[in-house]
Amino acid sequence: MTTWAIILLVLIAVIVIGAVVSYNRFVSQKNMIKDAWANIDTELRRRYDLIPNLVSTVQGYATHEREVFENVTKARAMATAATGSPAEQAAAEGPFVAALRQLLAVAENYPQLKANENFLALQAELSNTEDRLQTARRFYNGNVRDYNRRVQSFPSMIVANFGHFQAEEFFEVDEALRGDAGVPKVDFSSLSNPTPAAASTEPAPPAPPAAGGQTPPPPPS
Repeated sequence: MTTWAIILLVLIAVIVIGAVVSYNRFVSQKNMIKDAWANIDTELRRRYDLIPNLVSTVQGYATHEREVFENVTKARAMATAATGSPAEQAAAEGPFVAALRQLLAVAENYPQLKANENFLALQAELSNTEDRLQTARRFYNGNVRDYNRRVQSFPSMIVANFGHFQAEEFFEVDEALRGDAGVPKVDFSSLSNPTPAAASTEPAPPAPPAAGGQTPPPPPS
């Protein structure tokens, strides 16, 4: 066997081994994405399960807010029924999060409700679920980003085409419904503590400019 034949065989062996390793890595990444999505689905279902009790508790204090309760119930039903791709689930999550924010805004008008032990327990569980959901979402999207980069990069894209590995979808709620925080997160701080601005409706007068035209330092708290 000539030297060139040996070199050719070694080169072929390296290519085959590299392709097998790349293929196995794709399989591992697909499984990680599947497991990460299962974690998201678990937290979503946990949140959906809390909503009926939350609606019932708020409804006991705000019976006239019928439209709000109907919106939350309908949005929850649509989100629960969405069992398709991450993009389809995200499309159903947007209206649900918006309706949930509307329900929590109603609670701000009822001090007795905010002191209700059942409501406090539900809001604590919902807040914990939201934290776990955002952690799961970031983990899932991170795995999808790494996997898609390999699907679209050379030479791993050759193995991806051979193994029929397609790019995966991210799980992102519609930007118009996500709010200023950047993620669909429920914030209960305004429900538990009154805002300082509520003590007075009169805006504070502006402080006079300091000498030299510089902005004076803020007053001590």
